[in-house]
Amino acid sequence: MKGIIIVIAMSFLMMACSEPELEAPVTRASVIDVPSDWVVHQKQKSRAITEHIKKHKVAYDRFADFPVSKTHGVPYILLKLLPKVAPQFWPDDENFLKVIGLFKDERNPDYPIARGIGFSGLSRDLSKNVVDVASFTCGGCHIGRVKDDDGKITYLDGGINSEFSVIGFRKNIIDTFNYLAKNEKLEKDKNKIIVNIFLAALTEVEKNHPGYFYNNYQFEDRLFDEKYEQEQIALFKKNADKLISQYVDSMRKVYSGWKVLVEKNYKTDVKGMMAGYGGMEDAISFNTVSAYTSFKESPLTVLIAKIPLADVAGQTDIMAVWDQQKRNPGWNKEKDDLINGGGQWNGHIPLPIYKNIAAQLTLGVDNIDVQVSAFSEELLDALPAAVYPYELDVALAQKGKKIFERNCQICHQANNGKVYKNIGTHTGRALIADNIISWGAVRSFTDVCSPDLSIMMHGKETKPCGIYKGVSLKGKGKFAMTKPARHEGYNALPLIGIWAQAPYLHNGSVPTMYHMLMPSTRPDTFVKSRLSYDKEKLGFTWELNKSGDNSGYLYNTAGTEALSHQGHDKDIIMHDVKYRLNWDKDEASVKALIEYMKVL
Repeated sequence: MKGIIIVIAMSFLMMACSEPELEAPVTRASVIDVPSDWVVHQKQKSRAITEHIKKHKVAYDRFADFPVSKTHGVPYILLKLLPKVAPQFWPDDENFLKVIGLFKDERNPDYPIARGIGFSGLSRDLSKNVVDVASFTCGGCHIGRVKDDDGKITYLDGGINSEFSVIGFRKNIIDTFNYLAKNEKLEKDKNKIIVNIFLAALTEVEKNHPGYFYNNYQFEDRLFDEKYEQEQIALFKKNADKLISQYVDSMRKVYSGWKVLVEKNYKTDVKGMMAGYGGMEDAISFNTVSAYTSFKESPLTVLIAKIPLADVAGQTDIMAVWDQQKRNPGWNKEKDDLINGGGQWNGHIPLPIYKNIAAQLTLGVDNIDVQVSAFSEELLDALPAAVYPYELDVALAQKGKKIFERNCQICHQANNGKVYKNIGTHTGRALIADNIISWGAVRSFTDVCSPDLSIMMHGKETKPCGIYKGVSLKGKGKFAMTKPARHEGYNALPLIGIWAQAPYLHNGSVPTMYHMLMPSTRPDTFVKSRLSYDKEKLGFTWELNKSGDNSGYLYNTAGTEALSHQGHDKDIIMHDVKYRLNWDKDEASVKALIEYMKVL
């Protein structure tokens, strides 16, 4: 992270470079067929997902539960004490993290905290007598859920946790610290008050709730029993003043830095952005602010307000990460350039290992665990997308297949690396990383994971950033993040598991596929982050005061330009062929398309 700061500061003296636009896509794959027996297909695909996860269980556990850093994050005991010291901000003692969109996974009932949080005891060298720290996991963003009509939960491994908010977590943490120290006027004494309150809560928990912190959890050959817990409590008490004070100070700086950026880029929605939106992120921008504000009283915290991060701020939805082989690029004939793939909304991080590293850095920790990135790459490469769990009108889907093949497949095919500037959405919002940030990211990513870095996987030494598809990555650092001129627009991703990726567009501004295909019907406001499902329109239930579901939050697409629902709303012409994007006057075709998209 420190490398990013130096690089960005120096980059103001450099001229931006450019590269030619990628070639137009060439159709390489046929459209997916509609299965004749939908129930049999559902069972077969569900079985394939289960078998894939079972085969890659080591990788899945590290993706789902391992913290993104072994050494940085929130002290684990402090985290678990939050509902004891401030129940008004963390109201559910059973799962106090549900307020930021994390949930208890019934498939792993003994896990001592919500899915999406990992603690370093799972991954660190246990011979070292250090306090466990906690940080978010890959699964925090990428294990989603859908709720059936009968209330049953279906888990979406590799999907989207549309409720999760990193910013929401930071806001609640700051609100907690401010509340605890509200009666202390002297800044220098506020941390003392906070430390004493946490220690008092720890004493109460020790006395009345044995096993509260680790729940006697066992993972592989690691047992987090009463002995382990007592050792951790003793270490925490011994170092409490330093541990708690450092964490309080660091979170205040990070959240203050976020406020600087919000007031610069989101002037019309400062309150909403400071609270955070579930299922969304401002990845590059937020991470840059975190880097700047990690230095006490640094003059660079002032400079941040002047940095031209992008034309327009780039809020994006969390993405599904299953079946990455259909997004990842390949090498050209000369083996000196990556083609036919991209990955993100604009394809700016083509290599899967660096996509994972970027996601870890976005969560705001230093010294990330590259092993987590490598295992995630192994798991996700061929992880099948979640199967649509409801009924299908096979005949109608067959009609939709023909419409899809004629109008959608040319762009939304597997491994299409082209980016599109002509779909009506402000390209500046896709360009969340300009030349300065991109150059800094290349340096940062390759510092974290160079081609020579060795890690242990399955008992063997491997170099996760050394080779990609049989080609050495030495001297190819530029592919850690390609230059902005190559991704001035939106990457048309394959629509695998598209039913579970609502709301739509890169910024989640269109609630259902019906609204996506019929742009004149798109609502300016709707409820986002619900788990109940709208089978007719293909998306999560979105209407206020409908369906009996009061969860989620009201999303205002007019609140700031970054949340606009414009785009993918006018027919386009490519290579003298017209492709239809606006189906406002043809609802029958829309229904057929929706039915077919349930198959993908």
